[in-house]
Amino acid sequence: MATLHNDLDAETALAGQWFDHLRRHSKTRLGVTRASYGEGEQMAHDLMQGIGQTLGLEKRIDAAGNLYLTLPGRDRSLPAIMTGSHLDSVPEGGNYDGAAGVVAGMAMLARWHRAGRQPNRDITVMGVRAEELSWFPAPYIGSRAAFGLLEPEALDQCKRPDTDRTLADHMKAAGFAPERIRACERQLDPARIGCFFELHIEQGPVLVAKDLPVGIVTGIRGNLRYKHCHVVGRYGHAGAEPRETRHDALLAGVEFVSRLEALWIAREKVGGDLVATVGQFHTDTAVHTMTKIPGEIWFSMDIRSEDNEVLMAVDRELRAIAAEISARRGVAIDLGAYTNARPGPIDKGHRARLERLAKEIGIPTLSMASGAGHDSAVFGNQGIPTAMIFVRNDHGSHNPHEAMDLADFALGLKLLVAAVEETDAA
Repeated sequence: MATLHNDLDAETALAGQWFDHLRRHSKTRLGVTRASYGEGEQMAHDLMQGIGQTLGLEKRIDAAGNLYLTLPGRDRSLPAIMTGSHLDSVPEGGNYDGAAGVVAGMAMLARWHRAGRQPNRDITVMGVRAEELSWFPAPYIGSRAAFGLLEPEALDQCKRPDTDRTLADHMKAAGFAPERIRACERQLDPARIGCFFELHIEQGPVLVAKDLPVGIVTGIRGNLRYKHCHVVGRYGHAGAEPRETRHDALLAGVEFVSRLEALWIAREKVGGDLVATVGQFHTDTAVHTMTKIPGEIWFSMDIRSEDNEVLMAVDRELRAIAAEISARRGVAIDLGAYTNARPGPIDKGHRARLERLAKEIGIPTLSMASGAGHDSAVFGNQGIPTAMIFVRNDHGSHNPHEAMDLADFALGLKLLVAAVEETDAA
């Protein structure tokens, strides 16, 4: 019998229609807006539920509002194959971030339905809630809630900026059960999940620059985030104070950032995986003027790597650099506390399967790290064998100009279906 991935033209056309529906019904001034626990996200969930009903899939909605659409397998005692992604977007974002993974999963189940074939085990597409940090300041809300990992305090402390209402309020208003999430009640059992595949647009320029349609993810970078770095020097007169007596907080900060870049370059030269960003860097404009030596600055840092040991080593190096600059320049550099999101592990077996299948099918691919975080990281850190497929996307992500070509999506879909089909047969 022919494999399912050899005949996906009809499902690719359907996917194009579903993408058009999502865009039309969440279009805002510049891009699309599907707010977490808001109208746009709910529209997307309703669309997927309607498709699932047409395909005769089993539907479940958990206490956090995550959606599960399942094609039952012959042996329902076997751990399920899961795929999916999130359906919210950033404000005025693009149409494909997250949604491409759910649409791909539904297109795959549509192909199984059209073929009239039943898998050996359950295949479930998950529409995850609230992945985007733009709406509530907590990572991976939907997927962490599904595993009972969301901190109870997040329900009351996290407020959506456009409504000033809490996460718990939004969950409850949408008809879900925040009290069950507050109790850390597990909605998903890792032991019942055989593997998790996530298809997602690439959110950087690498595949575009390499002129390749599909990426196979090697790991999902974790991060260290420093929100309140602070340099204290001494204010002084811009004309009267000579260089050797100055305690210039800004120049100390500039030197620190330059040393950060040098550390990054050195790590790259030996093949280490690292990216670093200083997202904020400012004086106090109410105090500092053109004619004053800056006495204080504040900045933030976002450091990412596939390897958490690398992250912790970088933290130690940066603190040593800060101490050395502080002593030499007569300032105090305080990096403050950090948060540590651990890297998301990618299963080596499933990654190798994707790489082999891509060669057999004739899909050009690139093995690459994911710089952005994804719900797959939550699944991988639960011990669930996890793999990710990237699809080329022009103009980056988190902006209205995302430009995933449907032909590239078709190749990613073909690889996903091939991987699921082979995994189901194993």
